[in-house]
Amino acid sequence: MCGIQTRWKQSFYGDVEPIKLREPLAEFLGAIDEGEEFIFTYQDAVKLAGHSCPAVSGAYKVTQKALKALYKDQVPVRGEISVKVLGNVDNGANGPISQVISLITGAAPETGFAGLGERFARKGKLIFDEANEEPSAFIFTRDDNKKSVKVTYHPESLPQSENMHALFTKCIVGTATKKQEEDFKRMWQERVKAVLFEEAKGLFKVQELN
Repeated sequence: MCGIQTRWKQSFYGDVEPIKLREPLAEFLGAIDEGEEFIFTYQDAVKLAGHSCPAVSGAYKVTQKALKALYKDQVPVRGEISVKVLGNVDNGANGPISQVISLITGAAPETGFAGLGERFARKGKLIFDEANEEPSAFIFTRDDNKKSVKVTYHPESLPQSENMHALFTKCIVGTATKKQEEDFKRMWQERVKAVLFEEAKGLFKVQELN
C-alpha cells in the first residue's frame, strides 16, 4: 500500500457513517473474498462528483436510508437493487444525485454492465420516470423480494445565511476577497454537514410502498 490519500479540508467527512454492501460480482471475479463487503464512504461520493454540496450529501443519505429500510439488519446486496428517479434527468439535481445512487447500489442506466450470462446485470436498473415527476423523490426496490421504499429529500428545509448568495456571486465572477472566499466555503460546507448529520428537521421522508 502506497499510503497516499486525499487530504480533505473538511474533517467531518470522516465522521459520516459508511455504507456497507455485499458485491457478488466482485466475489465471483476475485476482487474480494467471499463474505467480504464493499465499504462506501462519503468521500467516495465526493470523488465521484468532484465536489461536496447538498445534492451530493443528500444523495448519499437518501441511498443510506433506503438501504436501511429495505434490508433492516441484513447486509444490502449491490447489483440486486433497482432505482426509479421520479422525474427527468435534468430536473433539479436528479442527474448528479442519480450518479451517487448508482455508485453505491450498482443500479445503472443503459450504460451499465450487461451481466455475465443470466447473472450480475446492472444495465437498465436505474430509470427516470418522467410521467410521475416529484421533486427529489426516489424509489428503491429489492430485486429478490420486490420490496420497495420511497425516499424524498427536502433540501429546502436547510437554513441558509443571508450573505451566502452574495458571496457565491462574488466568488463566481472573481471579485471576492480571500476572506470572502473562505467565508463562502465555510457557509457552503455547513449546509453539507447539516444534511449528513440531519441538523435540520424534515430533510428526509422514508415511505415503505409494499
